[in-house]
Amino acid sequence: MSKLFEMKEEYKLGIAHIDEQHAKLFEIGDRAYQLLKNTYSNDKYDKIVGIIEELKSYTIIHFKDEEEYMESINYKKMFSQKIDHAEFIGKINNVDISKIDHNQDEYIMEILNFIAKWLTEHIIEKDLMIVEK
Repeated sequence: MSKLFEMKEEYKLGIAHIDEQHAKLFEIGDRAYQLLKNTYSNDKYDKIVGIIEELKSYTIIHFKDEEEYMESINYKKMFSQKIDHAEFIGKINNVDISKIDHNQDEYIMEILNFIAKWLTEHIIEKDLMIVEK
């Protein structure tokens, strides 16, 4: 199957643990995409909920680590990063799980669009600035 979510070279900051965590976020997104593409699975509810829960817990770890790194280098735009991170966590925490059963594929697509847009835009527009000289 093709991959929609893939950690590309242009997304790498050159900070190993952050790049590894970004790759993990892409991998979680790709699992959601593969679930959407799986036409043999009629009831995807438990897997969708599992992906959302993993995304919730993993982003908290990732954002904490990323913010600690920014603090360690006295990154000047850390406040705007923290706001973005809080907005992402808020969005994921406000996912209405009761809506999943109505149209599972549509719901997976909403999640995918959100993750794809946020990940690529945030990494390219914000995270890469952390390492710019």
